[in-house]
Amino acid sequence: MDSINRNQPEQNRLDLSGPEAVQRLKDIVDDADTCFFVTQGGIGPNRGMRPMSVREADDSGQLWFLSASDSHKNKELAANPAVKLYFQRGSHSGFLEVEGYADVLTDRERIHELWNFMLKTWFTEGEDDPRVTVIRFIPRRGYYWDNKHGDAVAGAKVMVGAVIGKTLDDSIEGTLTF
Repeated sequence: MDSINRNQPEQNRLDLSGPEAVQRLKDIVDDADTCFFVTQGGIGPNRGMRPMSVREADDSGQLWFLSASDSHKNKELAANPAVKLYFQRGSHSGFLEVEGYADVLTDRERIHELWNFMLKTWFTEGEDDPRVTVIRFIPRRGYYWDNKHGDAVAGAKVMVGAVIGKTLDDSIEGTLTF
């Protein structure tokens, strides 16, 4: 047993796979909305790490992004499609690390489905900007840290635990396998 969990009277580990893993991923991603998108072998000054907004988390667990064809990210993905994503839903819960592979698509219909007017900030010609590409991220595995009953219950349990001198932690964590 891990030393930090030695005094934990509750089950706080739950590995998930298949549809349960996809649902946990979607729950965190939908609330977080943005992530750190990390490519391997970064060629820009950010060493392959940049914030990205998820345009969609679909029912199979694939995550969809829009990106510029001339970006470092697209060049890095062409050289190596391995990607890690890091999400944080809230200040105390909903953390997710997920790794997988990404491919770059130029599907105009998919671009239309994922388009939002605010993206014109980066694609000045709008949805028809020839630089717009779609990135499809396909998850393989990940790890999450969350709480079981929401931040209010988790906070109350920690406070009561501190007062009575017992570990009352509402956390849950585990692997995700897709």
